[in-house]
Amino acid sequence: MKINHRANKPARIEMLPLIDIVFLLLVFFIYAMLSMAVHRGMELNLPESSEAEISTETPLSLSIQAGQSEPDIFLGEQAIPLQELGKQLALANDAPEPPQVLIFAEETLPYQQLYLVLDELQKHGLNNISLQASSE
Repeated sequence: MKINHRANKPARIEMLPLIDIVFLLLVFFIYAMLSMAVHRGMELNLPESSEAEISTETPLSLSIQAGQSEPDIFLGEQAIPLQELGKQLALANDAPEPPQVLIFAEETLPYQQLYLVLDELQKHGLNNISLQASSE
């Protein structure tokens, strides 16, 4: 009786399913990181921008609401008078360089009140400022 001896092929690891799994894991972790971005300030109606993006650093966040003569300013949930804004931000920052400041200003805030806040920040050497908007 004749026995056929087949040449044993080496086992192959298919790469396409592995690439699919790695891609799905990458998408999952990116989505998880984006969902962890939390704004710890006041709830405001922000203006819309097509170029709005989420920051991944942990900067100081200021929420500004329109007031009568001066804007109502909040560092997190704590209300701060305009005159003490620079001092409070310097105390809130432990790093030796000036912190990044995110400004969440209401869309109904007059320009003059916004510029009062920006001038006060600049007096205290806080130049790394970012105005935030909600994405369209």
